[in-house]
Amino acid sequence: MEKKVTLTYNEGKDSLELPVLPSTLGPDVVDIRSFSKTGMFTFDPGFLATSSCESKITYIDGDLGQLYYRGYPIEQLAEQSDYLEVCYLLINGELPTAQQSAEFNRTVMSHTMVHEQLTRFFNGFRRDAHPMAMMVGVVGALSAFYQDSLDINNEEHRKVAMFRLISKIPTIAAMCYRYNQGLPFVYPRNDLSYTANFMHMMFSTPCEPYVPNPVLVRALDVIFTLHADHEQNASTSTVRLAGSSGANPFACIAAGIACLWGPSHGGANEAVLLMLDEIGSVDKVPAFMEGVKAKTHKLMGFGHRVYKNMDPRASVMRRICYEVLNELGLQNDPKFKLAMELERIALEDSYFIERKLYPNVDFYSGIVQSALGIPVPMFTVIFALARTVGWISHWNEMIADPGMKIGRPRQQYTGATKRDYVPADQRG
Repeated sequence: MEKKVTLTYNEGKDSLELPVLPSTLGPDVVDIRSFSKTGMFTFDPGFLATSSCESKITYIDGDLGQLYYRGYPIEQLAEQSDYLEVCYLLINGELPTAQQSAEFNRTVMSHTMVHEQLTRFFNGFRRDAHPMAMMVGVVGALSAFYQDSLDINNEEHRKVAMFRLISKIPTIAAMCYRYNQGLPFVYPRNDLSYTANFMHMMFSTPCEPYVPNPVLVRALDVIFTLHADHEQNASTSTVRLAGSSGANPFACIAAGIACLWGPSHGGANEAVLLMLDEIGSVDKVPAFMEGVKAKTHKLMGFGHRVYKNMDPRASVMRRICYEVLNELGLQNDPKFKLAMELERIALEDSYFIERKLYPNVDFYSGIVQSALGIPVPMFTVIFALARTVGWISHWNEMIADPGMKIGRPRQQYTGATKRDYVPADQRG
């Protein structure tokens, strides 16, 4: 039987039946598209109770601490899969066969080079420019170099653009780091895995061969997987909104990168390291945590707007964090001991347990990236690299939807009512 919600208005004189749309997981959704018949519209700042689209890509249940990519629990993918296989899954909806996986990987790795003229863009940036500033500009500029894949209504063009973005974003990200550090750009090596190649472009020098550490490569690959998508967050919604206007995919991804830059979104793991620097040492942790309780200090990397239980990505990242620290012999490093003390208190103190302020994925990923030698300003760039496949999957899903409409939120106007213009010499 079809579910409906009956809305009464106009002091009960009128009513409107709103259909209820079923979901495969999670709560059903009230379709309010006919609500405009009432002469009113809904008010929902932050879109906390509003579904802006229908999607088959990612499902989150914050109360139960669940995150599924195309139905697969994130814990299983992080443990058994790798990032490029997850990319295939997010884009195509199913896990690849061995043949499909090999072909997909080969295609991605054969397009890692960027147009040589693109490298000259970096000379226009100051050496101390934030890497995210460079990412926004250079990724947006891709549309000036790859003009043969800009017809968004052409399925083959969309496919080519998706491959180009997944392939070239790591190269651009590494170039942002190298330029910022005053180091020469390093060309990709297609004989390496996707993640090992990125680390090669980041950390190798022309002076000697670079041999990626498999433990560290695996750790970074898991970070990529855990950050590949997260439903309709701010940056994904930005990509969809930009794409709804018909903007080209490179411009849409640049818009997503710009949104991700915000400290309330992709900058959260960067804020964790800044907080650790502010605390300074383990002996100052108790006083800091008391300050958190008194609301004079802000605890970064704990709790999550969506997850009211343990972030499922955090439990995976916690294990990876300890593996990396053990591999690098950093168990007794002062900063990491400080971080582990914060973790211990948060997991044992009733104040944090009752408020469900568990360590989230940003807490652990920031520590891991720091241990890998990735500087703090690059943390959000790593996030953008990983999230590109999620953004482009949502963009493609939206463009392929025949019911797509340009995004146009309404507003509640609370400004001045109509008034007439008064010449300057008559204004009091």
